Amino acid sequence: MRIAIIAESFPPDVNGVAHSVVRIAEHLVRRGHTPLVIAPAPSSSTRGLTGVHPFPVIRVPSMPLPRYRSLRLGLPGPKLTEALVSHAPDMVHLACPFLLGARGVALAQQRRMPCLAVYQTDVAAYARTYVGWGEAAVWKWMRTIHNGADRTLAPSTRSAADLVAHGIQRVWLWQRGVDTVRFDPAKRNDLVRKALAPNGEVLVGYVGRLAAEKRVDLLAKTSELPGVRVVIVGDGPARRDLEKALPTAVFLGARHGGQLARLFASFDIFAHTGPHETFGQTIQEALASGLPVVAPSAGGPLDLVTPGVNGTLVPPEDADALAGAVAELATDGELRRQYGTNARSGVEGRTWSAVGDELIAHYESILASPGVTRHVRVAA
Repeated sequence: MRIAIIAESFPPDVNGVAHSVVRIAEHLVRRGHTPLVIAPAPSSSTRGLTGVHPFPVIRVPSMPLPRYRSLRLGLPGPKLTEALVSHAPDMVHLACPFLLGARGVALAQQRRMPCLAVYQTDVAAYARTYVGWGEAAVWKWMRTIHNGADRTLAPSTRSAADLVAHGIQRVWLWQRGVDTVRFDPAKRNDLVRKALAPNGEVLVGYVGRLAAEKRVDLLAKTSELPGVRVVIVGDGPARRDLEKALPTAVFLGARHGGQLARLFASFDIFAHTGPHETFGQTIQEALASGLPVVAPSAGGPLDLVTPGVNGTLVPPEDADALAGAVAELATDGELRRQYGTNARSGVEGRTWSAVGDELIAHYESILASPGVTRHVRVAA
């Protein structure tokens, strides 16, 4: 199959959308398919960090997101149209569609291209925070995009229910994969632990973007627990404020690859704070690393964290409950070990290869549906 993936975010962006697009496109190549990625152009300062991929990437003009200038919005225009038409895809794949995705679904409808949309980000929350759009307007926009696609894939049961509640049709569940080779408890590193916890503190890690909607500030009370050291991995526009709010926490900035895997495995507890997660990729990476997880009982974490098995769920945006759950685990090493063992075993089948094959099955199901025909190459 020829697949055109229209992505609202792509490396050097560091987020769940960008990461999953890379992993899926790589899997499609391994399975003998021909993906093309169409994504926003990076800023001039990060163009050297885009990496090399085994599939073509077409960059379209972009502009920085208001109040979050390191994240760029792709601008639909002639370059997107030309790239899509030239590739003549059997399937148009919209990754977290918003601006580029809106143009992509319109082109797919005009040219009778089968189209699949992947919902991955709480766009309404982002639009409220950074653009100032009202929630009703955002959901109206999202309905137009997603209902124009042949199928929408949601990453969790809660996000699927939210989509249906807002009038989006043909919703299917499709979760994310995790690299269980890279993220492995065996990568626990004594030198890392000695550097971060010189007095034997229990290490509580957070990994993710440092942005307002992630509510990392909720870790302030956790950082005050005796015998606990909070370690923050990631970067973003809220970092300076968070360093003031959590003066005893260690801020390491963004980390990648083997270094990130060693950090995950060297933590004792993983704490996730964001109340708007549609999935929670870093939670899966923590589980694969054998960590008990404390997360809010909202959105994606509801599918990933089973209380009493691999972690604890707490009321969203409740700093006291978060600190209390961490304190319980921090003082009970045996409970941490039990949860950590369960965490690892629970994700061992969730490989990117497995979920990539599930995605291909969705493509094939759409193409086999009555009335759907493969796109015929035509002149632009």
